Amino acid sequence: MNPLEVMDLGYEYSEKKVLESISFNVRPGEILGILGPNGCGKTTMLKNLNRNLSPHKGCILLDGTDLEEMHKRDIAKRIASVPQSNEIRFAFTVREMVEMGRMPFQEAFRGNSSEDERIVDESMELTGISGMSDRLINTMSGGERQRVIIARAIAQSPEIILMDEPTLHLDINMQFEVLDLVSDLAKRKGLTVIIVSHDLPMVARYCDRMILIHDRTVYAEGTPEEILTPENMRTVFNIDAKFEIDERGMRTVRLFGACPRR
Repeated sequence: MNPLEVMDLGYEYSEKKVLESISFNVRPGEILGILGPNGCGKTTMLKNLNRNLSPHKGCILLDGTDLEEMHKRDIAKRIASVPQSNEIRFAFTVREMVEMGRMPFQEAFRGNSSEDERIVDESMELTGISGMSDRLINTMSGGERQRVIIARAIAQSPEIILMDEPTLHLDINMQFEVLDLVSDLAKRKGLTVIIVSHDLPMVARYCDRMILIHDRTVYAEGTPEEILTPENMRTVFNIDAKFEIDERGMRTVRLFGACPRR
């Protein structure tokens, strides 16, 4: 069974349709990219996938159960999110931030169990931040904060991680480090990862499969080779671009420039 199924999803803001007749499956253990230009509804889609928003039409099934019928606490035990912004104004330590990932599993007014502590330790080790435990997160660089947010998501022990533009504010070297980390964790822990992005070269490199959003619905679905055609990139992004395999055997997209306006 596919862990997450989107069925005829529709969503609108103030009667303006943003998503319409969206249907696709998310496969176990894959890295799925949801692509489209700014303003096409990608973030709205992600917020529906973790029930921060509720569909106006259709439904989203988690192992066959409608998210609308599930308690948010139960959803949080299975779906974790890495938001677009990692700005944090409060002076939490790194460990305190990662421990927040255990909140869905804790009873009120009870602290961390020994199992919670073990999972937090493992999450910090997996993301390479064990030596930063006592640092204040609001003093850290963007790349360091992103690792902490990913560690917090992993500490939820989820089956699925949703990532909204995870490299948006990072230096180019940190973009590769963060997505290398996510790809490695997906393989090692069997996680399903859904990445929302408009960064074509990055998603070409890391995603197993893609959903292309255009005109409020799914325009195309398939592997990077199938989706990132010159025709699709002209239609959806208004750019001249070409999918390639580079000299190291890595998938990428070469960008030539904007298409002439008609």
